[in-house]
Amino acid sequence: MAREYLKKATLTAQSGASDVQDIVQGILSDIEEGGDAKALEYAAKFDKYDGNVILTAEEIEAACARVPQKLKEDIQFAHDNVKRFAEAQKSTLVDVEVEVQPGLIAGQKAIPVNAAGCYVPGGRYSHIASAIMTVTTAKVAGCSHITATSPPRPGLGVAPAIVYAAHICGADKIMALGGVQGVAAMTFGLFGLPKANILVGPGNQFVAEAKRILFGRVGIDMIAGPTDSLVLADKDADAMIVAVDLVSQAEHGYNSPVWLVTDSRDMAEKVMALVPDLIADLPELNRENAFAAWRDYAEVILCEDREDMAACSDEYAPEHLTVQAQDLDWWLGRLSCYGSLFLGEETTVSYGDKAAGTNHVLPTSGAATYTGGLSVHKYMKIVTWQRSTPEGSKRVAEATARISRLEGMEGHARAADVRLAKYFPGENFDLTAEG
Repeated sequence: MAREYLKKATLTAQSGASDVQDIVQGILSDIEEGGDAKALEYAAKFDKYDGNVILTAEEIEAACARVPQKLKEDIQFAHDNVKRFAEAQKSTLVDVEVEVQPGLIAGQKAIPVNAAGCYVPGGRYSHIASAIMTVTTAKVAGCSHITATSPPRPGLGVAPAIVYAAHICGADKIMALGGVQGVAAMTFGLFGLPKANILVGPGNQFVAEAKRILFGRVGIDMIAGPTDSLVLADKDADAMIVAVDLVSQAEHGYNSPVWLVTDSRDMAEKVMALVPDLIADLPELNRENAFAAWRDYAEVILCEDREDMAACSDEYAPEHLTVQAQDLDWWLGRLSCYGSLFLGEETTVSYGDKAAGTNHVLPTSGAATYTGGLSVHKYMKIVTWQRSTPEGSKRVAEATARISRLEGMEGHARAADVRLAKYFPGENFDLTAEG
């Protein structure tokens, strides 16, 4: 049977997107030209904040003291899990050395970037977990300097729990600066900071656009759109758990798509019946977001069988992918396009978002077809090197000279010629393009 949409989205993540490029470009240009003073102007305008931009040791200590002990323990628990997983990831990056020809040795080295800039959202929600995810991975990678920045709140500053998380995870500097001005300050090296080599972390459309514009001057983790989640559920899945998981992700924002893909009409209908009441039971702001996301962006898709379900999922390439179906090993082997995968009802996207250890900074809007999420690897440069004996360079020099002349690059060819003449005087080599 053909796929049947029991619920079809009326909008997509790109619907009604504001053209913010000119606004963001203008702010970036102003701050690059005006430096610290101009960044402070934008902080006063957008953050409504006039306190210290770079938090002092005393301010960090005071903020940490305001965090309840139980929350400190939970943040430490999440940090330990993320750190442990990041260390395991880093262990997969090994230096390599291989003799590609007798006497010619080539190698690979993994080198961390020097300075990382971590953006931690703090507007609608205080993203404690984003501080953990970004700062911890940068620290494990070995970055020499890590700045964490988050929007301050008038009269309060950066949320104390965000300060505590960034501090224990290893941030060298914590900055009270939000939005484009925060991204700009890290990129341009304002307020005494080193210029960031890479910018990481989620943010609103203005932060995402700033990262997009700056990409090339600095590295970025990815260009992120609204968060999205897909659940694959068969007839044996628990409809209530499926529905709760969908609603839990819809609360991210009014334009956060959630999708249910199933081969069971009965399952789909049960979930669709449960969702409205679950949304209605949320706190007001969460309820508004989830209601709009479910109404305008959610889809429920009925497929023929599990192979069709898997194919459908790969086409969507969701940021978060949950499988609540039998034979989890089959799904793990079959699925190929997702940011992070959650197998079985015993785990959930919320675990990955907060404390399980895998990173929650993930590709959105179908980008999972070509990239994964933030990891320790994002902060590492994989560079190559080579060295050779004179004998080892002989055959390479001959090939280089001939290929270069065929391409019309005589200077390249002569760089090979001069070595052959030095190392093998008196030998005749046919180094013409036709040779």
